Amino acid sequence: MSTEVLLLGLAGILAAAAPIVFATLGETLTERSGVINLSVNGTILLSAMASFAVAVVTGSLLLGFLTGMLVGAVVALVVAGFSISLRQSQVAVGFVLTLMCRDLAYFLGNPFIGLSGPRLPALAVPFLKDLPVLGPLFFRQDLLTYLSFVLILGAWIWIFRTRPGLSLISVGERPAAAYVRGLRVNRMRYLYTIVGGALVGLAGPAFSLSVKAGWKGTISGLDGYGWIALAITIFGGWNPIRAAFGAYLFVFLQWLGLVLQPNLPGVPSQVLQVAPFPLMILALSLVNIGNTEWVERTLAGLPDEVRRSIARVLRALRASPPASLGTPFESE
Repeated sequence: MSTEVLLLGLAGILAAAAPIVFATLGETLTERSGVINLSVNGTILLSAMASFAVAVVTGSLLLGFLTGMLVGAVVALVVAGFSISLRQSQVAVGFVLTLMCRDLAYFLGNPFIGLSGPRLPALAVPFLKDLPVLGPLFFRQDLLTYLSFVLILGAWIWIFRTRPGLSLISVGERPAAAYVRGLRVNRMRYLYTIVGGALVGLAGPAFSLSVKAGWKGTISGLDGYGWIALAITIFGGWNPIRAAFGAYLFVFLQWLGLVLQPNLPGVPSQVLQVAPFPLMILALSLVNIGNTEWVERTLAGLPDEVRRSIARVLRALRASPPASLGTPFESE
């Protein structure tokens, strides 16, 4: 494989991962506030269909993307209303919504199956696009991919380096203490659930108007990405940068399957296409495996140097969810 082909493939990974990055960042913000939004998979499908339909009818990419974000925000508002105000099970509400949104996408999207529509073009950055290695990788992408880079860094700074971000963490970890300090816990949960939902909604048009342009109904290949985004949120330890790494890792595994297929003619293509999913489950299982008793016993029997090396890796992967995740807060 030539260097040029390799760079092209890696640049494609960055672009293809952008929708998953949006969904993962949105769910990270939502869960940091203490709310679980399990409607991600259905939201992506419905926003992908709706944004493509609007873009086809109006000819406007901007309206298409805004529609996707609006769909995500509205679905998230429903999740917030039922889980925060009505104290219903966040898991149950989110799961029902993801099924409903998926079926709505397939039903309402029938008239738009197979139609051609606008697609977001690449926008190379002058001068920077000619840099060796970095130019082809980072500066010949479309606006959404550039936005994903900015949001990764921006979300990390917001959560861990700003006062509002620290308030967000406190709301998700110790809402009672946050309330005593004067924070309006449920109002903040509403806000971050809706903002997170809008980012999840942006993942839909990122697929249908860019990465996988068009709408093909049940064969669009989008069903399942929302569940992967939820898994990556956990794998990422509710940290935007680590979560983005998980998104890039998943898409890299998909790309690797395509690259290896010609060299492994004896392996069915379906095996390599499905392989990234169990591999992500394996990676997810490593997040807190270091806390289990059997792993500690196994490590204790290894040589000191090997044990310390493995322990460092497991500590780096370890993550704990926000302490009040999924728990409704009552001020009285």
